[in-house]
Amino acid sequence: MLCHQCQFDNEVGNAFCQNCGTALVEQDKTITHTNSPSPTLKRPFRYRVMEIMNGSPNQPLSRYAEWLISLVVVINCAAVILDSVPEVHADYKDFFHELEFWSVIFFTSEYLLRVWSFSERYLESAWRGRKEYVFSIFGLVDFFATVPFYLHYFIPGLDLRILRVLRLLRILKLSKYNSALQDLYKAVYSERRAFGSAAFLLMIAAIVSASMMHFAEGHAQPNYFGTIPHSIYWSIVTITSGWGNVEPATKMGEVIALFTGFLGVCMVAIMTGIVASAFANQAARKKAAYELQMREILKDGVVTEKEGEVLQRLQEKFRLSDAEVETMMKQAQSKARS
Repeated sequence: MLCHQCQFDNEVGNAFCQNCGTALVEQDKTITHTNSPSPTLKRPFRYRVMEIMNGSPNQPLSRYAEWLISLVVVINCAAVILDSVPEVHADYKDFFHELEFWSVIFFTSEYLLRVWSFSERYLESAWRGRKEYVFSIFGLVDFFATVPFYLHYFIPGLDLRILRVLRLLRILKLSKYNSALQDLYKAVYSERRAFGSAAFLLMIAAIVSASMMHFAEGHAQPNYFGTIPHSIYWSIVTITSGWGNVEPATKMGEVIALFTGFLGVCMVAIMTGIVASAFANQAARKKAAYELQMREILKDGVVTEKEGEVLQRLQEKFRLSDAEVETMMKQAQSKARS
């Protein structure tokens, strides 16, 4: 089943997503048509390739694919950084060029392989899955990981600094394989309404403090507080960093600056509370997903080698400690006996 939160293709029968822990809702396959074949049917090769490229816990090769792609990305980013040093570029220019050529071949092959295999995501339309990947965030990141090399040939006079920046965007590919970054994105997304409310409060605080500062310091420092837009800049910098880089010249301005700094501390506390709550909820969802999967495996009282490997990969993906897994195992076994 397809998780609508992270777009991960799960096994049929799972109640929670194996990737993010989100609860899965059973849907009519005549409508959604996620291509998750029955376990009794032999899966097509293209479907297995999609699982490997998508980091499915059901495919042991997916772990090695993630390591290989991550290693190539890290080497490329390090090469781009070192290539920006004139002395290093002069000595190793040919090496960097050769590395870039083979890296582009690697990333292009990866991108085409993903586009080809994602046709297995939906039964009714092969292009639906491909279009979904191509226009997704990770699909765009994969596309722009190869663009700089081809731009250099189609637009020879393009500034090399622009090409370096585009090549460094490859580091965003690591977010696909880093559960911490994925947890951060999912936590922010799940609390998007709370963040929206906090941003609204930030906007009100910035406008109010900027208006007061314009009234108090507008005549004394017209270069910095002569208009409300200039004061808004000072207000936002003060709220976010605690210091607006401008010393107030009046007593009223000092009081307003202290008040604005206090608002900044309050906003940091609000944001920290929202993020902490979101991370706690995300961790709870992952534990629930792992525990439910464990109970499904323990229904027959036997854990096969393949099922043990699936649980091990899920533990690594969900970043669960051995103590947590052992506690959940004991609870699941006691409930199975009862």
